[in-house]
Amino acid sequence: MYFDLDDEQRDLASAARDFLAGSASPAAARAALDSATADVPPGRLELAKSGFAAITVPERAGGGGGTVLDLAVVAEQAGRVLAGPSLVTYARAAVLLQDDEQRLGALADGSLAVAVVDDGPVLDAVGADTFLWLRGDEVVIGGGTVTAREPLDPTRGLADVAPADGETVAGGRERWDRARQVGRTILAAEGLGAAARALEIGVAYTKERHAFGRPIGSYQAVKHALVDVYVQVEQLRSLVWWAAWAVDNAPDELPLASAAAKGAAATALEQAAETLIQVHGGIGFTWEHDAHLYWRRAKVDRLLLGDDVDAFDEVATLALAAAEEAR
Repeated sequence: MYFDLDDEQRDLASAARDFLAGSASPAAARAALDSATADVPPGRLELAKSGFAAITVPERAGGGGGTVLDLAVVAEQAGRVLAGPSLVTYARAAVLLQDDEQRLGALADGSLAVAVVDDGPVLDAVGADTFLWLRGDEVVIGGGTVTAREPLDPTRGLADVAPADGETVAGGRERWDRARQVGRTILAAEGLGAAARALEIGVAYTKERHAFGRPIGSYQAVKHALVDVYVQVEQLRSLVWWAAWAVDNAPDELPLASAAAKGAAATALEQAAETLIQVHGGIGFTWEHDAHLYWRRAKVDRLLLGDDVDAFDEVATLALAAAEEAR
């Protein structure tokens, strides 16, 4: 099957790139390193005002009424500039609150500062006042106590959360699992954007930097390293679009597709960031260069919503089960 984005989605990507590039940047991410509680651009309110955060919220609740694929297109652009907060949080919350029109409306207009609690540090917990978590087989919403950590990647707003008592949300574990799969898909889309941007920066530098009278990009070892990253980025792109498309069009494929995208994003972004550092030589190993910001993002994202080992284990398990069933 041939798949590509349509004209509306390309226009959406262009609009998202213009908005995000005008508010977020690696420079803003660097500034946030000085404070674990900094509001990383564009921030919750501006992201809500833009309408991009609520793309998957139904129109009746004030959202865009779009698809997860539409949101993935925007998430790729957010990843390029290391924007915060993560669209993963909005994507998961939209799934978990799909029967709660009032809270969906608050999510869309920015008045609901929510985070979804998983094991370990919680994504976008810094600045959140409402939390969604799984208690047994029930999804619960309520308040909680946030303890911020010294951030490796401040754009991710990671903190420890001790949930308080809350009320049960409809859907239970089945909806929780679906929200997690959607979240993995959007996380992979952000990883795609970050990896693609790291590759672009690396390629541009190898054309400018000369050694022994010629651009370093003309040397075989450098070219091969960048081509390896390019292949991983394009493979990841296919997986991200497949997973995002599957959410609304082939839900039976979503568990496999989202796990594959998550695992591939973790490895592709890490390789892209490390190659970016490598091709920059000495300056790449200093904190003064932006390369380390993409490296930080790679190290944090690898562990969000399960690490790449968990994801690839799921891919193998699901693929073997499908093969056995087909016998």
